[in-house]
Amino acid sequence: MGQIRLICGGPPMPERFIPPHGGYENLLSYRKAEIVYDATVKFCDRFIDKKSRTHDQMVQAARSGNKNIAEGSQASGTSKETEIKLVNVARASLEELLGDYRDFLRQRGLRLWEKDSKEALFVRKLGAKKDASYDSFKTYIESRPPEVVANILISLIHQTNYLLDQQLRQLEKAFLQEGGLRERMTRARLAERARQNQPVPKPQIEKK
Repeated sequence: MGQIRLICGGPPMPERFIPPHGGYENLLSYRKAEIVYDATVKFCDRFIDKKSRTHDQMVQAARSGNKNIAEGSQASGTSKETEIKLVNVARASLEELLGDYRDFLRQRGLRLWEKDSKEALFVRKLGAKKDASYDSFKTYIESRPPEVVANILISLIHQTNYLLDQQLRQLEKAFLQEGGLRERMTRARLAERARQNQPVPKPQIEKK
């Protein structure tokens, strides 16, 4: 006997207006900022007086860079504007930290590595690995003199800032194309209304 199969039609369900969000641990910018944070804590403990304001300011700037990326990712489901704002805060915090490291070198008469020096290229190559973590730099951060460690951090911050600049451009483009939560909710309501008002076609019987 031939088989009979029902083919049911009908409009698709509307997309959720709160898209998937979070997952910041998978963001390359977050992982780089985490390295910068951990390495800055170690740098300040080694070379900056713990009682000084500079110690606290540098650690807090590094922490802000890291945590605001995470918070922005979590907020992205309901507010792209908030995500963009928090990623901008992270970017500004790391720029402040970059200035602190440059000041550290300048005020002590220490050398700032040239962008294309062999040392800077080595750090960039090491940091470019997708699985790079604080452990990738631990030996250098915890044993080398302040000039070397400060320059390593400067290179890492440049890498992180580059990633954040790319991330911001993508977020701004997505916001312009898709809008924020209000626009997504409006589209979802209209799609649901159209789905409810559209008659469901009768099942077709297909013989095999």
